[in-house]
Amino acid sequence: MRSLRIFEAAARNGSFAIAAQELFVTASAVSHQIKNLEQHLGVSLFVRNKRSVELTPTGVKYLVAIKQALNGIDVATQDIKSNPNVDIVKIGVAPNFLVRWLMPHLHKFQSKYPDVELQIYTSNEPIDLTKSNTDMAVYFGLGDWHDLDVELLFKVSLLPVSSELLLDNKHPLESPRDLLHYPLIHVTKRLYEWPEWLQISNIDYSGYQRGLQLSSSQLATTAAKENLGVALADRILSSREIDEGKLVAPFDIVLDTQRSFFLVHSKYSLVTYGMSVFKEWVLDAVHNDIAGAESGADKSK
Repeated sequence: MRSLRIFEAAARNGSFAIAAQELFVTASAVSHQIKNLEQHLGVSLFVRNKRSVELTPTGVKYLVAIKQALNGIDVATQDIKSNPNVDIVKIGVAPNFLVRWLMPHLHKFQSKYPDVELQIYTSNEPIDLTKSNTDMAVYFGLGDWHDLDVELLFKVSLLPVSSELLLDNKHPLESPRDLLHYPLIHVTKRLYEWPEWLQISNIDYSGYQRGLQLSSSQLATTAAKENLGVALADRILSSREIDEGKLVAPFDIVLDTQRSFFLVHSKYSLVTYGMSVFKEWVLDAVHNDIAGAESGADKSK
């Protein structure tokens, strides 16, 4: 560790002497540590000049990695010093799941586990958990990640949703065919979803109004809440908004997307107390919501 900090200081200052002053050691000690590091790596990291040093191309590449590593160590050390009794869990979450499920439930986790701090950020793409400082992630997909520990949260099943204000009395939605009178909101990368839903409802897609195309399910659902058309939304993620009257689901015909939300972490990472209790909590909370949604669907039949 000492040699790495000396390398970073020498590279940043372009001088062994200045690095020595900064680290309160002798210039010869800096030179000795750099030489030992180069011998260990089997490469030259610096080009030595009379009054300065310059990084070799290999040294430049190595410096980038070392800066990231040292910064991570410094951040972790500061976290421990400032929160010695708090277990920090860093989680990357798919935006739709974060906004429409996790955030509305998060106060329950915080009340139950005040000694666990969640640091959450959004990610549309899978995170390389072996190369980042992220502890866990919520992925959307097929679940075929062989280097990860994978827990199924729920399968994504889509049903039509809209705002109640959109549905005027002239064209009530009494059957799926009545959707002909309303614009259908699409997710740009999944334009096949509405034709598939209409197909399982035994309806020809031709003649229906194509409404907005938006880049994500979250935006499509938001557009539906703003009276801009009818969207396809996951029944679990939409259950709270339906219960609160912010959305209506006129039909209980659902499209199985073959995709799901999963909670994942690296198979090779240490599972901390915080990771363990978050995993237990989120699985229990999701399963309770699934049971509630299924119960509500049975009552509506």
